[in-house]
Amino acid sequence: MKENIFDVLMYLFENYMEEELEILPDSDVIKVELQEAGFETYEVNKAFDWLESLSQQRAITPMVAPAFRIFCSQEIDKLDLECRNFVLFLEHSGILSSANREIVIDRAMALDNEEISLEKLKWIVLMVLLSQPDEEIAFSRMEDIVYDLVPMYMH
Repeated sequence: MKENIFDVLMYLFENYMEEELEILPDSDVIKVELQEAGFETYEVNKAFDWLESLSQQRAITPMVAPAFRIFCSQEIDKLDLECRNFVLFLEHSGILSSANREIVIDRAMALDNEEISLEKLKWIVLMVLLSQPDEEIAFSRMEDIVYDLVPMYMH
């Protein structure tokens, strides 16, 4: 089975993260379930590392007005022009704060051998917003974009 870390993250999001379950199974139980579902141990462990790192990143309240974002060469290699424009569009439209924008970029870059498409980036944004406190409205707006419930115009 040719699964990757992103596929594991999507499985976890769809089965555990999106629902606000009061009692979640512990990570060892989930890892066994993922392996039984056909995911490789390496990808499962990398996905849990990715999520653990995400959970440790909390939004930083900027002390200055938002600034213009310049992408470094590694980010340009990883995120094509469409993805970079989308991140900036989300920030401009108020869905992403500048701090959450940085977390999104960090989490995209952390998917080492993954090609980041616009669809994958949308899911990364959704996972980041879900992990951040007080981002319910932004999460809801992003969820509408991910599920194509609202038209998205980028000029």
